[in-house]
Amino acid sequence: MVKTYAEALQFIHGRDRFKKKPTLDRMRQFMHILGDPQEKLNMIHVAGTNGKGSTVAFLRDMFMAEGQTVGTFTSPFITRFNERISTDGQPISDTDLVAMVNRIQPVVARLDEELAEEGPTEFEIDTALMFCYFASYPVDIVVVEVGLGGLYDSTNIITPAVSVITTIGMDHMKILGDTIPKIATQKAGIIKPGVPVVCGRLTPDALAVMDQTASENQTDVRALGRDFTVKNQPESGWGERFAYTWADHRWPHLEIDLLGQYQIDNATTALTAFITYHQARHLPLEIADIREGLKHTAWPGRFERLNDEPLIAIDGAHNEPAMVEMAQLLRQHFAQQDITIILAVLADKQYDQMVKTLLQVRNVHIIVTQFQGPGKRAAATPQALEGAVAASKRVTMADNWPSALKTALNNISGDSLILLTGSLYFISEVRQYFTDSEK
Repeated sequence: MVKTYAEALQFIHGRDRFKKKPTLDRMRQFMHILGDPQEKLNMIHVAGTNGKGSTVAFLRDMFMAEGQTVGTFTSPFITRFNERISTDGQPISDTDLVAMVNRIQPVVARLDEELAEEGPTEFEIDTALMFCYFASYPVDIVVVEVGLGGLYDSTNIITPAVSVITTIGMDHMKILGDTIPKIATQKAGIIKPGVPVVCGRLTPDALAVMDQTASENQTDVRALGRDFTVKNQPESGWGERFAYTWADHRWPHLEIDLLGQYQIDNATTALTAFITYHQARHLPLEIADIREGLKHTAWPGRFERLNDEPLIAIDGAHNEPAMVEMAQLLRQHFAQQDITIILAVLADKQYDQMVKTLLQVRNVHIIVTQFQGPGKRAAATPQALEGAVAASKRVTMADNWPSALKTALNNISGDSLILLTGSLYFISEVRQYFTDSEK
């Protein structure tokens, strides 16, 4: 039995992250002993390489705008673990987290004894805590983000009202596969018989996998760019404006406060899932709720402003597909400013290619550096990026990110942008630093 919040976290993070053999059998057995709390929940399931968290946030805020109470399950957290399990944007309390850990701990101990590969992994425990919490403190709907992949993800024991796949890109290749169709097959694993599927902007080979899997499950796919469309509209302030069209839903002026074409894509994917949910449940739609929800959506660490003068922002882009989107955002919104990017990444990422992509933006200078790294996952050292540094005079190195930030601040003009990016874990560290500095 744990008595404190610190002990609860120690129990959670002390578990194995992965097992040798991917399976859902252990998770199903775990939940069955706990009384299958997931069976009591009304859910939307969200998978994808990038954009999952923002899509969850857009869905949350649209449901909240129409008066629903909304649970969310997301990863990783930015400041505290509790953020991962939230109700209407408010994280689970320390007291409730301790109570949920004490509820599942005896079952974990039992499975450790009974199973050859021992009991649940860290993420299976996270997922169980979420299911138990929302079964104990009911909400109208839970929007569940997949942790990794889809097919064998611990969340994939649910039957949701709608399945959402945001994007498919090259990431986690050692686990999910080294081609887009292989990765798409893993993501498509969340598709269930008769459950409608909404997809973001996918490549033709990825979308073909979704269509085939949906057909095998006697359901259909609504895909961005094919079934529903979006048209950007010029916006001079901080945010984006666009027109949305799907079937008889035609809304010419929708707004979001998040920056980037990829956030427009996330918003419209969420909107189509929101409409699909209402159709499946035979519920009325109010455009005023949709407008309010989209406009007020915020998601920490996604091109988030930490300081105005000079402009300092953080973004959790952490793989090559995300850096392609980031480069597009910088060209669109910051073409006239000097941009300094402080880049720190995990050691298992495609950092050389990420640097090359960012250097395609002509007004960018990059300082490669490092951060602590989460748990057992190592961050890439600046020395590991020497090849990228040698390739361009616009890339330099710093031993740590605070010194990189100091260098950037000493060399910028009034309207410059400093962007810290490369890992959600990195920007969590940066965000905490700025939050502590304000106290």
